[in-house]
Amino acid sequence: MSNEVATFTANGENIELTMNDVANYLVDGNSKITRQEAKMFMELCKYQHLNPFLKEAYIIKFGNKPAQLITSKEAFMKRAENNEQYAGLKAGIIVLRNGEIVYSNGAFALQTDKVVGGWADVYRKDRKEPHHVEISMQEFSKGQSTWKSMPATMIRKTAIVNALREAFPEALGGMYTEDDKNPNEPAQEVKEVEATEREQQANSILKGATSNNNVQTSNDTQDTPNEPEQAEKDVKQQDEKPNDEITEIIQDYDKSKENNQEEQTELLDDITGQPKADEQ
Repeated sequence: MSNEVATFTANGENIELTMNDVANYLVDGNSKITRQEAKMFMELCKYQHLNPFLKEAYIIKFGNKPAQLITSKEAFMKRAENNEQYAGLKAGIIVLRNGEIVYSNGAFALQTDKVVGGWADVYRKDRKEPHHVEISMQEFSKGQSTWKSMPATMIRKTAIVNALREAFPEALGGMYTEDDKNPNEPAQEVKEVEATEREQQANSILKGATSNNNVQTSNDTQDTPNEPEQAEKDVKQQDEKPNDEITEIIQDYDKSKENNQEEQTELLDDITGQPKADEQ
């Protein structure tokens, strides 16, 4: 990776950011980022005047998934407060209490409450009405430990970020926090669900092949009681090869989980009998 340099200012400080800095110090996760992802991150910091060394922005990269370019909530607040039109905000949570929907200020909830969403109002001096946002827990919760232990705090924070972005699109558009709804996630989740379904289908085919092999062996042995060894040999010649091929494909797929998505897709196609792109 070439050590390209980006020079810019952030919060009055001169920042010099290199690709090596990004790759070696600013990536969270378990995988290496690509040159393109490093370049996109550098451009984000430069254009939005974010200081990555103060964790105003950072990258998360897991496996073969696209890298997430993350902006901190504090960076959102700083950007809004520096805007001359910013006039404050209010935010809270939405809970289900005794069968009724209740809008609560802050992140306070009773033990008997069920947190179902969050809300936020962001005020601008040049507009009569605040930018009001309501989001649901079902849509935004990632099921991670912080969302389980502090659901009210997390959903309120996410509501604030979404309201700030809506109120100041020219300053905050294209910036996403770790707990925000990143536009790359839906497509990725769909791919993962499809892959899981096809894995289940592949496993079912493998189990069925194994079961049919056992049944066929048993039936053929009964049909030729005087030649059991010959019957078993014939069955193995007929069924063993395809079953071994499926087993080998399954093993190859397990090995490919650490490799690229294209290889996984081709292996699943082989198992499930899906036509390849050039055959469709």
